[in-house]
Amino acid sequence: MLPWQLSFVIASYVLPPSSAQLFPPPPVYSTILHSASNPNVTISYTSPEKGTCATIFDTQSQYTGYIALPPGSISSFPTNHTTNLFFWFVEARVHPETAPLTVWLNGGPGSSSMAGLFQEAGPCEVVQMADGNYGTQPRWWGWDRSSNLLFIDQPVQTGFSYDSLANASYDILRDEFVKPPTDVPDGTPAYGFLNGTFSSGDTWSTANTSVAAAHAVWHFMQAFLPSFPKYNPSIPENSTAGGTVEINLVTESYGGIFGPTFATVFEQQNSQKSVGLRGNTTALEIRLSSLIIMNGMIDLITQIPFLLTFPANNTYGLRLLEPNAVQAGLTSFHSPAGCESMVRQCRSQAAALDPTGSAAVASINTLCANAQAICGRLQMPYLQTGKSLYDIRHDHPLVSPSSAYIEYLNTAPVQRSIGAPVNFTETNRPVFDAFQRTGDSARANQLTSLASLLDHHVRVALLHGDADYACNWLGGQAVSLAIAALAQTPGYATKFPAAGYADLVINDTYVGGAVRQFGNLSFSRIYDAGHLLTADQPETAFTAFTRIVRGTALTTGQRVDLAGYASAGPPTADHVNKMPKPREKTCWVRNLGGTCTEAQKALALAGKGVVVGGVLYEKAGDVRPPPGEATGGTPGSPLPNTTWPGVGDGASGTRGWPTGVYTATGTPSSGGRREKRVSERLWAVVGVAWVWMFNG
Repeated sequence: MLPWQLSFVIASYVLPPSSAQLFPPPPVYSTILHSASNPNVTISYTSPEKGTCATIFDTQSQYTGYIALPPGSISSFPTNHTTNLFFWFVEARVHPETAPLTVWLNGGPGSSSMAGLFQEAGPCEVVQMADGNYGTQPRWWGWDRSSNLLFIDQPVQTGFSYDSLANASYDILRDEFVKPPTDVPDGTPAYGFLNGTFSSGDTWSTANTSVAAAHAVWHFMQAFLPSFPKYNPSIPENSTAGGTVEINLVTESYGGIFGPTFATVFEQQNSQKSVGLRGNTTALEIRLSSLIIMNGMIDLITQIPFLLTFPANNTYGLRLLEPNAVQAGLTSFHSPAGCESMVRQCRSQAAALDPTGSAAVASINTLCANAQAICGRLQMPYLQTGKSLYDIRHDHPLVSPSSAYIEYLNTAPVQRSIGAPVNFTETNRPVFDAFQRTGDSARANQLTSLASLLDHHVRVALLHGDADYACNWLGGQAVSLAIAALAQTPGYATKFPAAGYADLVINDTYVGGAVRQFGNLSFSRIYDAGHLLTADQPETAFTAFTRIVRGTALTTGQRVDLAGYASAGPPTADHVNKMPKPREKTCWVRNLGGTCTEAQKALALAGKGVVVGGVLYEKAGDVRPPPGEATGGTPGSPLPNTTWPGVGDGASGTRGWPTGVYTATGTPSSGGRREKRVSERLWAVVGVAWVWMFNG
């Protein structure tokens, strides 16, 4: 909503019948380049106005914009639609010219990486200010603390990315688009029906497999990296001479499918360059230093059984399913027409008839989509418990983290500042549907891809919040053992499972989890965290991330020779958690499916209730006033500069410094194991989807 709409109560019964007009202003870019490797590919970007995304240091440069890949420009995987991929880049807090580059991709498929930026690991977070409007504040444990960050909205039509621009009405309450724009239908509240500019919404005009998405991002990177040589010293500006660039890839949720697939496609492209295939001898070699997957759904066959056992056997002492329900689900999973068998059939047939992942073979699409659906039905007993898919400690809907950033990104000043010609949506239904129809998550064996990364000396790190149901840590643990068993490099098959669980020491008083690590493979159970572990445990997530990227021991951050390093400790991670207090729920209109109760949805669909700041209330008397002293930056109005006394170096005082990462010399001998959040603001949620498709 626009700022003027946030300053007072909006009652549905007093609103005019016309739709709110939210068309973004025309974009203006400070720089427009043509890619040296393909002149048809353009790079258009700008530097957002100060305050748009507040950073710890006001000297940190940011760039936002698009790389446009016209039809036919994705030569390795041709398409007949235009791909305009949105990016948001932010410099590291210190030494950005030598800091590592981390690429962040959210999951979904169809979930915007702006969630990763504003809700999880980016340099800023959105807050409601005293006047009721939204602004940004720096995030203390943002990952720009140790890395340059590049957030990409992909596949095309996700978030701010688009294929073609289309004016339409967006029925928020039903997640439907109406073209051309029209007035509010009878019975629909004006707050739930908005006119704006969006992508086409055509399912044929986006990627429909992870392989297709990976090729688009590879071509995106071929244009992006030479355009910013400052952050890639080995590449001359807009060079056509090729070269090698190392990046870290971080992803989550459906990123368990994206991550291994992208890594495989990147390596295939590197190999084709080395032998001169497809004329890409001048392409950049993009090599992964590390692949980090947080709460990822990586392998259906390995992880689906734990969707049945975890509700009945977890470290929170919850017994949400009866033994007979668990056994019935496992019997179905292993049956001749069950999930396991159908996924194996899908993979076998896809490998034989559609090895490139083109999704051009209708029979394979049908087979794999059916396998995916059969696996998804096994979560039904859990859904009937009323608990959240993303946190077994809480009832659905979940209330963490806040969806305020969706309101903020849909204001004209922000859209003008970042050069976005489309309205922002957190998740994209056409992208989701396109992947669902091809059965993408059932197709490839990601375990072999991840094992291959180990053989190529890439650090592979799996992190799982121990309260997540959808991609729970027991399933993640099983995946890590399966990866080790498949690695060809000597040692992994025996030494990884033999490695003990060591404490993940986060500071001098807190242990944030348990980690098993051998060589370049690690598995971390993060205590007291749900599906979005970075939002729940920001200091732990940042510390683990930085240690992974730096190639140190995860348990302490000490420098070690990973080639022969193994963590030491007990064979199992048996820490018992305590249940937290229930959280107050907030119903965000722009995230109705993920944050609102059935009663609140019914209220909205009946055209009742009042909306303030994007939050739905039953009546005006329920409205919660904004914090009285909260301040934030907005485009063109940054927060006052803060002078810091120095730069943290990783010593025991790191929590008091805006830079550095803690390095432990031992395990805390006392103190609680629960991390206190840096921010105690109100949190809200991500959307709900079937188990193999996650809006994270």
